[in-house]
Amino acid sequence: MSEPTTDGRRIKGERRRQELIEATVRVVAREGVAGVSHRAVAREAGQPPTAAAYYFTSIDDLLTAALTRCLREDAARMRALAEETGGSEAGLRALAELMCSVVAGPEHLLAEYELYLLAARRPELRGPARDWISAVADFGRCYTDDPVRLRILPGVVDGLLMQALLTDWQPTAEEFTEVLRTVLL
Repeated sequence: MSEPTTDGRRIKGERRRQELIEATVRVVAREGVAGVSHRAVAREAGQPPTAAAYYFTSIDDLLTAALTRCLREDAARMRALAEETGGSEAGLRALAELMCSVVAGPEHLLAEYELYLLAARRPELRGPARDWISAVADFGRCYTDDPVRLRILPGVVDGLLMQALLTDWQPTAEEFTEVLRTVLL
């Protein structure tokens, strides 16, 4: 029995779909959630005007896909960081450096928080947000089993990143490391 061949149209369709999701994040970063339309996203992706409506029947579908992708990628990155560093001092520094790099190019972070806040209004979008919060707590479990500290850590990470967006404060890795050390150790 031979293996089924992959349909090239499906591969191209999935690639287009992913390009539309990436374009949605860029539109949200530039114009906010209110700036998302099928046409705006298709134009941003360099695709025909009807492409976004073909792959995503509603704006909510587009926003859900963008939020899900962003938060799943962030959660996977956080879990990989925890696995790689395993509760070492270097792990705190690695997370601090990651936070600095995210703040240094804030457009994507701004889009993620716009989408993240959308989940606060729409319960059906909260799964990926809960997964992100859980991934941050999983990182914290490498350092402590104190449930209070594990509850505080995601709020601290989100709060520090949000403050960096709202102010001219450009935190250093040393500043982030010290905060993480205080919360976790």
